Amino acid sequence: MTANASTPGKAFEYAPAPESRSAVDIAASYGLFIDGKFSEAADGGVLKTVNPATEEVLAEVAVGGEADVDRAVKAARKAFRSWSALPGAERAKYLFRIARLVQEHGRELAVLETLDNGKPIRESRDVDVPLVAAHFFHYAGWADKLAYAGRGPNPRPLGVAGQVIPWNFPLLMLAWKIAPALAAGNTVVLKPAETTPLTALRFAEICVEAGLPPGVVNIVTGAGATGRAVVAHPDVDKIAFTGSTPVGKEIIRTVAGTGKKLTLELGGKAANIVYDDAALDSAIEGIVNGIFFNQGQVCCAGSRLLVQESVADEVLAMLTRRLGSLRLGDPLDKNTDVGAINSAAQLDRIRTLAASGDDEGAERWTAPCEIPAKGFWFPPTVFTGVTQAHRIAREEIFGPVLSVLTFRTPAEAVEKANNTPYGLSAGVWTEKGAKALWTAQRLRAGVVWTNTFNRFDPASPFGGFKESGFGREGGRHGLEAYLDD
Repeated sequence: MTANASTPGKAFEYAPAPESRSAVDIAASYGLFIDGKFSEAADGGVLKTVNPATEEVLAEVAVGGEADVDRAVKAARKAFRSWSALPGAERAKYLFRIARLVQEHGRELAVLETLDNGKPIRESRDVDVPLVAAHFFHYAGWADKLAYAGRGPNPRPLGVAGQVIPWNFPLLMLAWKIAPALAAGNTVVLKPAETTPLTALRFAEICVEAGLPPGVVNIVTGAGATGRAVVAHPDVDKIAFTGSTPVGKEIIRTVAGTGKKLTLELGGKAANIVYDDAALDSAIEGIVNGIFFNQGQVCCAGSRLLVQESVADEVLAMLTRRLGSLRLGDPLDKNTDVGAINSAAQLDRIRTLAASGDDEGAERWTAPCEIPAKGFWFPPTVFTGVTQAHRIAREEIFGPVLSVLTFRTPAEAVEKANNTPYGLSAGVWTEKGAKALWTAQRLRAGVVWTNTFNRFDPASPFGGFKESGFGREGGRHGLEAYLDD
């Protein structure tokens, strides 16, 4: 780190600190993981997964079709008989082994996640992978205590769980779904996102290393058609999906009348409310973490900033100054704050919605940063002069774009915060506990953070209201979704 006298406001510039790619050994091609073994897709179909920071092809991955999904479900159904019959303490041993192996392979998993997803290595290393291990440890502890999970004294597993996960937290969403399912005695057919399959496939190898019986976890890679085949399969008892609201609505229509249990964790348009008595230095860090963590590609991102009018100018000045210090670039550099957008398609969506803010009269401010020549990048962006009618205030952008609105009274803040079809999360910043509680009780959001944002714990439930889905993941509530009375 060297002194930098030429750039106002910056005391230091950081020398590159890249994480080595040698931590991972990526194969040229990967098959489907079914019944404890890797195999090609029935029709030989493949897709390419790329590094969003460089557009480099990382590997070819098999695309599962209906025949492959059927084979995976049959393997899961066969394994269910013996897996569900195991005492909870025995199932716990496997979960503990998986948790320890995730820790042992933590560096490799973090690098692989960053290469495939584009998020900064600091986030993969310090947030994602530790939380993955924590979820398996947590549910290992629950496996022999299911009678206390709230589903009666003798709850039963549901059977085969079909799980479809997104690309923004590939390994963490896998853990959120697989860990409680296995603890409860279910078996799993999981479909990872087509753009980020590599950590799920590495997790399959960890399952083998942990000695997990064949068929308990099956991973079928592919795109949307593969996910639809999992959801529609008649011998799947439970569907768990995290992703967009339109796809969630399609899944509801598919499973209606089938008797399948369903949980959905969908989109969000979270309000981050800053009162005039908030500790503004802390609030600024929470705002930045709320929307620019993982490039804003977070369902619960605080993409709407509601600031009390009396401190709005001060907050904006502090915020733009702080954003000017963010470092955008190589996700494998440990100094990087803002990595790459996951795909070209997602980048196009962000650009389109940001352009609508310009067209509708909002004022755009963009953080000063150099955009790399290759890869998918969008700089941290703030829109002011935003009203409730703007698209950028209503639609989920799923990118590093913050819309700023103001309010005068707590009642107005709550009214604006709730004026959305979503209801996944919210944040409240104030030094008065009574005001925080008053506000939180009136917000229609599944999770409300006070004087922090984007904090997760495996013991704490997470989920939404309205078009943000239903059901909860995490904690005791996350077990209920995989148990029957």
